[in-house]
Amino acid sequence: MSTGPAGTAVRVRGAHHSVGHHGEILQGVFESDGRLRRALITLPCPLYESHAVFEPSDTATGIVMRDPWRTKARKAAELTLRSLGGVPAGGTLSLTSNIPPSRGFGSSTADVVATIGAVYEAAGRRPSPAQYAALAVAAETASDALMYPHRTVLFAHREGEVIEDMGGPLMPLAVLGFGTSADSLGTDTLTLPPARYSVWEIEAFRPLLGTVRRAIRVGDVALLGRVATASARINQRHLPVPGLTDLLRVSEAVGAAGLQVAHSGDVAGLLFDPALPDLAARTDGARKRLAALGIDDTWHFTTT
Repeated sequence: MSTGPAGTAVRVRGAHHSVGHHGEILQGVFESDGRLRRALITLPCPLYESHAVFEPSDTATGIVMRDPWRTKARKAAELTLRSLGGVPAGGTLSLTSNIPPSRGFGSSTADVVATIGAVYEAAGRRPSPAQYAALAVAAETASDALMYPHRTVLFAHREGEVIEDMGGPLMPLAVLGFGTSADSLGTDTLTLPPARYSVWEIEAFRPLLGTVRRAIRVGDVALLGRVATASARINQRHLPVPGLTDLLRVSEAVGAAGLQVAHSGDVAGLLFDPALPDLAARTDGARKRLAALGIDDTWHFTTT
């Protein structure tokens, strides 16, 4: 919001965008503040984005949606307006996105994060990542860590809090992504109950988190890949990936650093060091082996 002639208020359109993600490097429960907390480390994916535009209104109250089925984004806009003291009182929210829903790409969180940023911008303000996180969790119950695009954080996705900041972004990773469901339609994430981890699994998360710390500190892609693979194996008891054993054989055969999965979706990815001189040959070999398993839905990206 700015000031026009004679001190009149001029409403400014707010716009913001958020990238999606590609599931998780690690997800589980971790001890913090003397209790166990559900948390995850997100793998960002620059292939997909959600863009939000918010047109504020002084006369209308509430949110007018171009796409009323985006209920989480609507709730995020309403909560954000309330957090801003109801100024502006309402407006029109438009969203465009190329993120496939229900597959583990973070489509709803990207919509929500983009919406929060657009409403704040229209009010002439900028939220902190912690404000983004609190509003996102309030809007959708559980949120990915997309409001921390340049940091690697262990994020309590049902509380909207950072348990641990790893001190920087993930090292560059080359990812060969693919769908694991037969129809590529993904998973109904709204119906998934929280995983009930065993005592053994809970104990396993502690050293895995320590390994992530070391991998990021020294930039060791192979070490990070081992964590992602271990997390995928643990997740198999809770949201099974079809043919996981075969996928692990592919990973080993092509010399991938590891296999990561969406812990609430159907996407998975083979992780590689982008500096490998034979990276193209390895990813081509992986595509052929995946095709032999009936998996033709693949894509490639590099994190930065």
